[in-house]
Amino acid sequence: MSEMVQNAQGAPEEITTKDVTKAYLRWHFANEIPHSFERYVAPSLLYAMMPILRKLYKEDDALKAAYKRQLLFFNTQLSWGGGVITGLMSSMEQQRAEEEYEKKEILMQDDLMYNTKAGLMGALAGIGDAIDSGTVQYIFIAIAVPWAQQGNPLGSLFPFICFALYQVSIGLFFARQAFSMGRNATGLMQSTGVQTAIETLSVLGLFMMGVLAGNYVNVSSSLKFDISGREFIIQDILDQIIPGILPLAVVMGVYWFYTKKGLKVTQALLWLTLILIILAGVGIL
Repeated sequence: MSEMVQNAQGAPEEITTKDVTKAYLRWHFANEIPHSFERYVAPSLLYAMMPILRKLYKEDDALKAAYKRQLLFFNTQLSWGGGVITGLMSSMEQQRAEEEYEKKEILMQDDLMYNTKAGLMGALAGIGDAIDSGTVQYIFIAIAVPWAQQGNPLGSLFPFICFALYQVSIGLFFARQAFSMGRNATGLMQSTGVQTAIETLSVLGLFMMGVLAGNYVNVSSSLKFDISGREFIIQDILDQIIPGILPLAVVMGVYWFYTKKGLKVTQALLWLTLILIILAGVGIL
C-alpha cells in the first residue's frame, strides 16, 4: 500500500498552458543575463524550464538529469527561436517524464531532444533576426521618426515599447503553439499562415526602408549652368523627371558595396564619405 502511495506521489504533474507561459516569460527576461562562451544562453533556457521540470520529475536523480539536458550549449533568437523551443522542450520533457514513470521504453532519448534543439535554434534564429531585428523594429522606428524630429518624447518611447510588446506577444504565441503541437511543432514554421506573415513583413519592411531612405537620406546637386542666357539647375530638372534619384543612387550604391564586399560597414562609410567629399569639391553635389 505504501509503495503504491509513493508511486502516485512520484507521478509527473500535468503541464498547463499557464506553465508554458511562465516558462517563456522567464526565458524572455533572463535571456542574455547568464550569457557565457561555454554554454551561451543555455542557463536561461534551464532557468525557464526549472518550474516545469520540478513538476515532471519527483526523484532527485531524474531531475538532475533533466537539468543537465537543458544546460547543454544553446543559442537562438529571443522570440521566434526561444518561443518555439521553450514550448517544444516542455512537451518533450513531459513525454520523457511519463515514459520514465510508467517504466516504458524511453523513446524521448537525450540525443533526440538535444538534436531537435540544435537543428531548430540556428534556423529559427535566422528567421527571427531577419523579421524582428531587420524588419519589424524599423517599421516602428519609421513611424516614430517624425515625432522625434518634432521634439515629441513619444518618438523615442514608441519604438521601444511597441517592439518589446511585439516580442513578448509573438514569443508567447510560438511557445504555446509549439507545446500544443509537440514534436510536430516544426510544421508550425512551415504552415501557410506563418509563411504568409513572414513574406508580408518582409515586403512591408522593404517598403518602410524605402520610405526612410527617401525622406532622411538628403543628397542634392548644386550643379547649374547657363545656355543662351537661361539658367539650368540640375537638381530642379532631376526633381521634375525622377524625384529622389540621388538619394536612391546613394542607397543602391551602398547596397551594391555590401553585396560585393560583404557587410563591412566602416569601409562603406569611409568610401561613401570620400566620394561625397570629392563630388562636393568639384561642384557636382
